[in-house]
Amino acid sequence: MSDAPDLADRIDDLLPQTQCARCGYAGCRPYAEAIAASSADINRCPPGGDATLAALARLTAREATPLDVTRGMPGPLRVARIDETACIGCTLCIQACPVDAIIGAPKRMHAVLTLLCSGCDLCVAPCPVDCIAMVPAGREWTHADAAAARARYGARNLRLSIAARPSTRSAEAHKREAAVSAALARARARRSADSDALL
Repeated sequence: MSDAPDLADRIDDLLPQTQCARCGYAGCRPYAEAIAASSADINRCPPGGDATLAALARLTAREATPLDVTRGMPGPLRVARIDETACIGCTLCIQACPVDAIIGAPKRMHAVLTLLCSGCDLCVAPCPVDCIAMVPAGREWTHADAAAARARYGARNLRLSIAARPSTRSAEAHKREAAVSAALARARARRSADSDALL
């Protein structure tokens, strides 16, 4: 049991960190943990292809069964490209991108930072105007790319978890608003009482 976290770390380091969820898990780390716990097969990572499968087999001492192509086909890195003329600025692709590779603002054209794009394909389906295409990257996905994508994925998840929590600042703001509202109500009541006294 004490080996599981260490094994999960080593498995995670072998995965491509595209965070595409094709393996059936929310990202590379949950998949690594499932492999370490022997609850997932090692052949469920299309972006990693045969090289990752072979490395996982060596690390886990499991048989390298053929890649499960029902989860997608391995191939060269593809990156998202947004058709600027069709983009309506809905931000759905930004919300879907697990590695913060898309920039933009509501009702403004969005753009993909192609050097950061992991090719996960998760931005394509939510686009309501079908203006995102996956195109050949023309380069290999490196271990440095994977490490950077893992860091951005972690930072994004942390940011989203903080945003989902009830904010202390927000609670303090509500207290201030309540105090101001109560003070205004007292002031109005005093003015009304003063007016009645004058009559």
